[in-house]
Amino acid sequence: MERVIGVIGGSGVYQIDGLEGAEWVTVDTPFGAPSDAVLTGTLDGVRMAFLPRHGRGHVHTPTTVPYRANIAAMKQLGVTDLVAVSAVGSLKEAYAPGDFLIVDQYIDRTFAREKTFFGPGLVGHVSVAHPVCSRLSAACTQAARGTGVTVHEGGTYVAMEGPQFSTKAESELYRHWGADVIGMTGMPEAKLAREAELCYACVAMITDYDCWHPEHDAVDVAQVVAVAQKNASKARDLVTALPALLKGEAEACASGCTHALDSAIMTAPDGRDAQMKEKLKTIAGRVLDL
Repeated sequence: MERVIGVIGGSGVYQIDGLEGAEWVTVDTPFGAPSDAVLTGTLDGVRMAFLPRHGRGHVHTPTTVPYRANIAAMKQLGVTDLVAVSAVGSLKEAYAPGDFLIVDQYIDRTFAREKTFFGPGLVGHVSVAHPVCSRLSAACTQAARGTGVTVHEGGTYVAMEGPQFSTKAESELYRHWGADVIGMTGMPEAKLAREAELCYACVAMITDYDCWHPEHDAVDVAQVVAVAQKNASKARDLVTALPALLKGEAEACASGCTHALDSAIMTAPDGRDAQMKEKLKTIAGRVLDL
């Protein structure tokens, strides 16, 4: 199978020099329209697909991002390896604004989002015990280190609903839990990528110390944007390095990402809703014999 690298992130991430055959493609999915058109092209001989998570101009809130449509669009475009680039706040002194953290675990505190492709008539339960792909995360770590940025390998991301930033009590609670960073978009994106059997990794770009830090002002948008803009060039360098690290045909993933649905479908074959089966053709067709 051809390897295709997908990237979901902000505007600074997809402005890549050297992207050949660059074209914005409109994708329709059974789960609605994604956040925006998808920028496709080829970089270092590898097909790429870039999707602005909040849409160009940042028009979607963390809650209204169409996560299901975004993941479905990537799957329809043939993406095999999906890298999320996300701005986060730090919950630990050692993880400073400007650093990158390669996420390996999540705590999902969101509550107002569609979190699964499955539903009545076709029930599926997918394990997210290990929610990211270790191979793809390792490639992201290597690529990040090549940019010169300080990289932390492994960490827990608390996904909050937003759009407001945390209270100090909440920030202290998450620190007590042992979480490392906090953001608003990590979930359900990672869960949906697992349901879609995509290899998924998250590069968390730290923009602030949240509000727990005694010498750090309460978080504001201007501060987050300023640090994110400084990090944008490093994020582009990271993405640009990935094709060389991931060259070659896509293979069955040792982390189990590409076979996450092997034992996930609970609904008996004769009880599966025909419309749901059609809707899930791209996501779960491999195990639904479609």
